[in-house]
Amino acid sequence: MQILALASAPGNGATWADKLFTCTYALPAGSLVLSVKEAPAPDAAHAYFQDVQRSTAGAAPIEGLANLGFPAFQTPTSAVFVKDNFVLTVDAAALPEPLGPHQVTRAAFAYQVATTVLACWSE
Repeated sequence: MQILALASAPGNGATWADKLFTCTYALPAGSLVLSVKEAPAPDAAHAYFQDVQRSTAGAAPIEGLANLGFPAFQTPTSAVFVKDNFVLTVDAAALPEPLGPHQVTRAAFAYQVATTVLACWSE
């Protein structure tokens, strides 16, 4: 993670339960949690996304080019995107703010991690 100028890759722990893959990265400053919810179809993923967005305090749509053409929302500590039948969540709530040598916000960090994952995501 170049944005944090880490000397080595962070350790992580992964779980799989109820069609939810969760990977928690142990960073020097705290934990970063990435999760992917698998839905049976794109419509179900969109419904799950909408439910999460409605129930998440501070959720604001990511619009324009910033959403990369996917439904997306952001909070002060997270970023959530829908791609195909999956919902990606990057949660930086356990990290301090500002973060890293570039003093980024948790929201900016979560967004950058999410868009990096989406850029690498292939079928």
